[in-house]
Amino acid sequence: MSATLAEPDATPRTPTTKPPRPPKGAPTAPRRKKPVQWAPWALLAPSIALLVVMVVYPTIVMLVTSFTNLEIKNKMLGTSPDFVGFDNYIEIFTDSQFPQVLARSLGLMVVLTVLIVVFGMLIALTMTKLSKAWRLAVSVSLLFAWAMPPLAATVVWGWMFDTDYGVINWALNTITGTQDWRGHGWLENPWSFMMVLVIIVTWQSIPFAAITFYAGLGQVPEEVIEASSLDGASAWQRFRLIVLPYMRNVITAVLVLETIWNLRIFTQVYALQQQGGLASETNVLPTYLFRQGLGEFGTTAAIGVFMVILLMAISYFNVRNSLKDEEL
Repeated sequence: MSATLAEPDATPRTPTTKPPRPPKGAPTAPRRKKPVQWAPWALLAPSIALLVVMVVYPTIVMLVTSFTNLEIKNKMLGTSPDFVGFDNYIEIFTDSQFPQVLARSLGLMVVLTVLIVVFGMLIALTMTKLSKAWRLAVSVSLLFAWAMPPLAATVVWGWMFDTDYGVINWALNTITGTQDWRGHGWLENPWSFMMVLVIIVTWQSIPFAAITFYAGLGQVPEEVIEASSLDGASAWQRFRLIVLPYMRNVITAVLVLETIWNLRIFTQVYALQQQGGLASETNVLPTYLFRQGLGEFGTTAAIGVFMVILLMAISYFNVRNSLKDEEL
């Protein structure tokens, strides 16, 4: 060891010094191929198989069907459908109802997403200021609302807005001291129908956003909040300049999920339509797809493909903006 250190020609090695390269023509040791790690693939195989069976295969079948004129008679007679190209897509976009249904669905999606995110954040911020007992009570209440099946929740809210026996009409008559609200049909008017729908969906979707935001608020360092408070920052400034940057990923995830869920609402809309709503004036994309030509699988498949593309585009836009902010 001492002889090695005493050599005058030896240059000290530093972490940045590269090892000397062997001269050209010198024999080099053969590179060993890294063995394939089969254990991770074996663990992922059940999930991949499930995704292929439940997602990939139906999507491919739907895409292929959207370019054919497959109908129920083909299933009954055992005949093959004809390839029609983009005729199904042209048909749905030239249908007089589809533009209205699309605009109604997008508008409903925006309103629901904004309300759910805003009220969810307000409840989450409020929970951080509550005592442990009250925080537990609020969490349990949120979980009860979230755990209720959508159909059951819609039926209960439908009874509350019932024309003859609804508690909403009774309360309004009691408050105003009149009988003006007696027999008022909330579901008969498309605008009041959408108002009732927004209340139901928002009430049942807020718990997920609130609990997720509350968990995300735990990632914000208390020291930074206290330092900014001592520097004179207002509550709004602390929320905008400190809390929001720390929770950007959480908010993006909730936005993407709520956007997808709110564009795929079916149960609540269909149940309210069965309780007195006019389907032709209150349809959204899922119910329109369900009611569009029973047995015309080619047309309904085209609507489904359009919904998938629309959801992917919206989700990609939100995720891309989030990744750009992270890089900055």
